[in-house]
Amino acid sequence: MDNFKLDSHKLMYHVSTLNQWLGGKDIFPIYVEMGLFGGCNHRCIFCAFDYLKYKPSMLKEACLKKFLSEAARGGVKAVLFSGEGEPLLHPKASEFVGFAKKKRIDVALSTNGVFLDQRVCQKILPDLSWLRVSLNSGSAKNYALIHGTTAKDFQTVLNNLKHAVNIKRKNKYACVLGVQLVLLQYNSKQVYKLANLLRDIGVDYLVIKPFSPHPLSINSGPIREVYNDYHNLQRKLPAYAKKDFQIIFRANSFDKLNEIKPYKKCLGFDFIAHISAKGDVFPCNAFVGRKDFALGSIYKNSFSDILESRKRKIILNKIYREWDIDKCRKSCRQDEANRYLWSLQNRVLHHNFI
Repeated sequence: MDNFKLDSHKLMYHVSTLNQWLGGKDIFPIYVEMGLFGGCNHRCIFCAFDYLKYKPSMLKEACLKKFLSEAARGGVKAVLFSGEGEPLLHPKASEFVGFAKKKRIDVALSTNGVFLDQRVCQKILPDLSWLRVSLNSGSAKNYALIHGTTAKDFQTVLNNLKHAVNIKRKNKYACVLGVQLVLLQYNSKQVYKLANLLRDIGVDYLVIKPFSPHPLSINSGPIREVYNDYHNLQRKLPAYAKKDFQIIFRANSFDKLNEIKPYKKCLGFDFIAHISAKGDVFPCNAFVGRKDFALGSIYKNSFSDILESRKRKIILNKIYREWDIDKCRKSCRQDEANRYLWSLQNRVLHHNFI
């Protein structure tokens, strides 16, 4: 069961904004993903942003806080600190989580978990809506291979998850603690072992998603997709769940890998934005690092000015007119939202017969 709708979308909960969009009005994004730090301590073999070379660029505190304040005033509902590197490498990451929450923005964090120690957990868990750790194996040796790191990081992450669970339970924090595994030929035999480990630790869920290469990724070529037998995984994994530990198998995302997309254009750009660790604003993460698709910089302009700029309109119109959506990921984060938005713009016959 997917209580968090990780394999779907949530636009139906924003009816007012949808109506404005359908009426042709300009809207502020609902959701923003931010890269706090461009570098990373891991070299995951499936990394979407390997083409950016892990340069240790870092968002400056004053600029980021100014952006968050403006985003809150404009109506941004949620911010995910993730992006092209490991966000906890930013020395002010914990402070940014608390600052965003004070501005009444829902905050989430995606991390490899190595730096998620007790001190960090105590600082960020009170303010996070959810935290997700990328953990792609059930054994240290295999983990080291997939994450491009040392085997000792595996136990470090497990220990950090234990600390997070204990701190959450002791203080009755609402933060949902999850773990994500990208299914590869290298870890397909490790899923059950990982499920057992996480169930014992007490996290809230394990989600298994398909590998879907970023259009600019360098190292994705040698990675073989493991989907011929995924129905067996889907069928067997529920036995490893329990009342307070969900296993979410993103079957919908797996099934769509061989589908032709039922929409012709990407329509979700008005609802989201991606800000890189350099402060550049992009329509989504498919374009991060491409200067010709940078809408502006939060170092040079306000977020409102960027959203209302002629440059943004030109770039988005170019994407709507010329961009081949088959160049994007087969099952990207916006896919379900795009299916929904396309259906709203292109209604079926007799739609009043509900």
